[in-house]
This record gives sequence, structure tokens and C-alpha cells, in this order.
Amino acid sequence: MTTSDYGAQQIQVLEGLDPVRKRPGMYIGTTGPRGLHHLVYEVVDNSIDEALAGYCTHIEVDINSDGSVTIIDNGRGIPTDLHPTTGKSALETVMTVLHAGAKFGGGGYKVSGGLHGVGVSVVNALSEWVNVRVWRDQKIHTQHYEKGIPVGSLEASPDPNHPTGTSISFLPDTDIFTVGIEFDYSTLSGRLRELAYLNAGVQITFSDYRPEEPHIEIYCYEGGIKEYVLYMCRQKELLHQDVIYVSGEKNGVQLEVALQWCVDAYSDNLLGFANNIRTIDGGTHLEGLKTVLTRTMNNIARKRNKIKDNEPNLGGENIREGLTGVISVKVPEPEFEGQTKTKLGNTEVRGIVDSLVGEVLNEYLEFNPHVVENILEKAIQAFKAAEAARHARELVRRKSVLESSPLPGKLADCSTRDPEEAEIYLVEGDSAGGSAKQGRDRRFQAILPLRGKILNIEKTDDAKIYKNNEIQSLITALGLGIKGEEFDDSQLRYHRIVIMTDADVDGAHIRTLLLTFFYRYQRELVDRGYIYIACPPLYKVERGRNHTYCYNERELQEHLHSLPSNANYTIQRFKGLGEMMPVQLWDTTMNPETRTMKRVEIEDAAEADRVFTVLMGDRVAPRREFIEIYGPKLNLIDLDI
Repeated sequence: MTTSDYGAQQIQVLEGLDPVRKRPGMYIGTTGPRGLHHLVYEVVDNSIDEALAGYCTHIEVDINSDGSVTIIDNGRGIPTDLHPTTGKSALETVMTVLHAGAKFGGGGYKVSGGLHGVGVSVVNALSEWVNVRVWRDQKIHTQHYEKGIPVGSLEASPDPNHPTGTSISFLPDTDIFTVGIEFDYSTLSGRLRELAYLNAGVQITFSDYRPEEPHIEIYCYEGGIKEYVLYMCRQKELLHQDVIYVSGEKNGVQLEVALQWCVDAYSDNLLGFANNIRTIDGGTHLEGLKTVLTRTMNNIARKRNKIKDNEPNLGGENIREGLTGVISVKVPEPEFEGQTKTKLGNTEVRGIVDSLVGEVLNEYLEFNPHVVENILEKAIQAFKAAEAARHARELVRRKSVLESSPLPGKLADCSTRDPEEAEIYLVEGDSAGGSAKQGRDRRFQAILPLRGKILNIEKTDDAKIYKNNEIQSLITALGLGIKGEEFDDSQLRYHRIVIMTDADVDGAHIRTLLLTFFYRYQRELVDRGYIYIACPPLYKVERGRNHTYCYNERELQEHLHSLPSNANYTIQRFKGLGEMMPVQLWDTTMNPETRTMKRVEIEDAAEADRVFTVLMGDRVAPRREFIEIYGPKLNLIDLDI
């Protein structure tokens, strides 16, 4: 384009909700399943904000038979009078104008999770249609929207007996969500259960009307986050019976903390929330909690002569070993990183958490000496185990992405030194490793063969972890830091860590062991989306000179049914990756242009923690019960085994 061709007419101005439809990823992160479910969360968060303000006690979330979703609350109802700036009703303003809401200091809400005020307008923009009903002033106010545009004006009719509240129904737009608009029940139930725990006494009813028999669950927890912690620990052996609970308010910041140490756990599981938003990347509230825990427990340990004057303090990771905890803060003016709100940045929160938790924790432990004895004993054991493994730990320390301890000899590294480009495949055995090394693109793909099954980190202490050769190789090759230390992704050598195992029972077990390692050793790898699972084909169907790869039993049956009844074909079942020629492995599993990979994500942190404990922990009874309940429900045709 020449200078003369580039003028004012080439400058495009997006008005109203057009920016959302043009760039939906800027507002909901992705147009995949995560973004689809984010639409529900945005609307529900508005109802929760009403609960935080003290006006809402019941929220109903329905997945309707047509796939749409309805959220109803008994709050005050969205205002419907004329807005002085826009000249439209307040309801239409909220639904059609970005950054319009009662959350920017206008006195509508003291505390809000929906900080940016784009929530419901974004849902409107990305939906095929939206129906809004508002009950207030003894009337019902209704308005219909299609792709963000109001169809007709706001209508009102008398309804004097109905309590105040808001109902929003919407059907996501398939033009935006091209991968499908199927809501996952378990994903939504996990988040709604979480919200009920975080807001003690608020009742959330979740109904799915898509099956012939509707599935309805009610979440309401008077004990709040104390019940949440006990829910996460229900398959573990408790170190102390009472949940340590802190609640308070300082400078307008409300704080709740619940802590429970467990005997049969070797890592911590701390969940942080700010204004009901899960802060997966942490923030000042979690930093403050970790600091006060470390300082308080070390002070008590020295007072009780558990640590001598000439001995170093216990590390934070030692004190938190076996700890399950939830910290929830409600901040009037939260500073989040971006619309997805993954990290809290308010510096004043760190000191408030330190002050409030420190006071209550000291008092609790002073009046419960047996609890502090048990916690300190576990922490000191963890410290000694770490000391015993210090030499092995030093082997895995890395000064930078390039300058480090020697890489494992069996690692076939890639040539790029840019972690964002680089990916590493973790494969089982030398046979699969050989095929992967020959088939890969050496520029950006590294291969690390693992011998047999790695250690089960769920029931192993630090000393054994760092002495295990396979885990040493894994930590060194990836550039991971030390367990329990703050995660530093600048040290990570690859931003795609791909688990590639055989499609059999042993392969599934190795995959589970690796996932357990990443989840327990350095969970940020999972939270930040660095872990992937490769999807190699199970079958190759050859017919003449043509061939088709099928990735599971269902695909195979569908392909065979598509062939003529008199067709001659052969089926090859790949029992292991080592049976595949290098070029086949590249074409089907490693070529970025043609491969399919699953990224490992955690939607429900509490449930994920429970499942890892049940399946990989020491206790046999919960694992047997899990298998007896879910084993018969498995449809093997849906599994990649």
C-alpha cells in the first residue's frame, strides 16, 4: 500500500460492542472452552457482588435444554431508570456499554470481583441472544438483545408480589465460539461450589436440564472456607482436628484464612482468592501469608528450644509441608493483572495479612501447645530430609537458561535457546526415544527418554526425590528450581513440556506419575499451561495406497463404517510408540501443522488435589472406593487406551 492509498478512510473506528466481537480474546482470554465458561462466571460474579453487598442470599444457575444458560438472583435488580450520560435506561447502558457499571467508586459496591465492568456487556456481545428480566419497584422489566444489539425498548409491567432480583438468559454465539457451545457440568459445578465456600451462607442452586432427568445440586456452606479446607482434606490424615481460622478487617480489607496440616502429605496446597477470584499466579495476599507463617513458626520453635541458637531457621517450604489452606481477601480497590485477574498486586494487602494472621496465629498456638508440637515436628523432619538431600539438590540448581549444571547425557536437546519456541517430549524407554529422536525437528524439539516408572512423589519425602536418578534428570533437563521455592519461569528451558507415553495401561500409569510429579513438585507448571499430553494414533487403516490414522476406538469404527461394504483394508494397532516409524511419529504426533495435543489445565483445584491424594496416596481404602464407584461408569471406547 502506497502513502497515497493510506488515508483517513483506512482508519477503522469500532463502536459499542464491536471491539468485543472483533477481538473476543482480549476480554475472555480465549474462544475455546475456557472462554465459553467464562461467560457464565461473569454473570454469576455480578450476583455474588450483590451478595457481598448484603442484598443477595440465593443464586440459581440453569443450563437449559437448548444449551442456553440462565442466572437468577434475589438481589436488588439492575437499575432501570434513565441514565444521565447515555440517555438510555441504566439496564441498557450496563448491557451495551463497555466499562459501565456500579464498580468504579460510584457507591454501588464497596467490594467487587467484577472490577472492570465489562462482564455482562461482553456476555451480551458474544451471545446469539440475551433475555434480561429485572424485578424492582414492584414491576418486571424485560428486554431482548441479539448479538449485543437491543431488539425493542425496555418494557415494564406490574409484578407486585415478586421479590427483587435479576434474571439473565443467554445463548453463546457459534460465530464466535466455533469449537462448540457445549457447557461442561463438572467445570461449572466446581466453580459454583467454590463460590459457595467463599461466601458463607449464600445458597447456589445449579441445575442441568439437558438430560432426560435434570441434574440439580445445591451448594450452601455456613462454615465457609473452614468447610472448604476440610473438603480438600477429607481423604487425608489430619495432623490436628480443628481448622485454624482467622478472620478480620483492617483499612477496609476483609480477610479470611483457614489452615489445616495433614500427616500424609509432603507438599502444600494453598489457594488464594481476591474478591472471590482465584489468583492462580499468587499475589501480595499469599506472600503475606507465607511470610507470617514462616516467621511465627520459627519464633515459636526457638522459644520452645526446637531450634538451637546456632542452627538456621526452618524454611518456609518445611513449615508448609502437608499444609492445606485457603486465604480469601476482599479488597475495595483491587489491582489485578489484566482482565483474567490471575495475580493480586495491592502492596498494602501484604502487611494487613501479616498483621491479622500473626496476631491470631500466635494466640491460637499458645493455647494449643499439642498442635504446635505436631506442626513443628513435621516441619523439622522436612528440614532434615531436605538437608540430607542438599547435595543432590545442588545438582539441579541452574544459574540461567544457558549456564547450568551439566545436562543429562540421554537428553537429545534442541538447537534453539528461546524457551518460548522450545518443546521437550518426555517418552518412556529407549525404543520410543529412538523413534522420537529420528522423527523430531531438531531446531525446537528436545527428547528425554525415561527408564521405566518414575518415583511416586505423592508419598515420598524430599530426600528420596532428589536421590532418584530419573527425577534428577527430569529436573535438570527442564531447568526446574527447588521444590517449595518461588517459581521462576525465566529458568525454564522449554515452554511446552509434552508427556508422550504408550497407549496402554503402563503408559497411562507413567503419565499419571509424571502429572503427579509436576502437580506436587512445581504446580505453577500446570497452572501456567506449560504441561501437554501428546495424542499419538492407536490405529492405521490401509486401503490400497491410501491410509488413515485413527486416534481412538470410536474414530476407527466411524472410519470403517464410511468405507464401502466390499472394501479391502488392513488395520495396524500401534501397541507402543516404538512400533511407529520416525516419519509416522512426526506426521501424526509431533508435527505442529498436523498434531493434536491436550494442554493440562486445572479448573477445580480442590477436586484435583483430592483426586491426586486418592489415586496416588498411601491410603488404600479411598482408592478402592474410587475405583468401585467410577470403574463401572467408564466407557472404554472413549478412552485413548
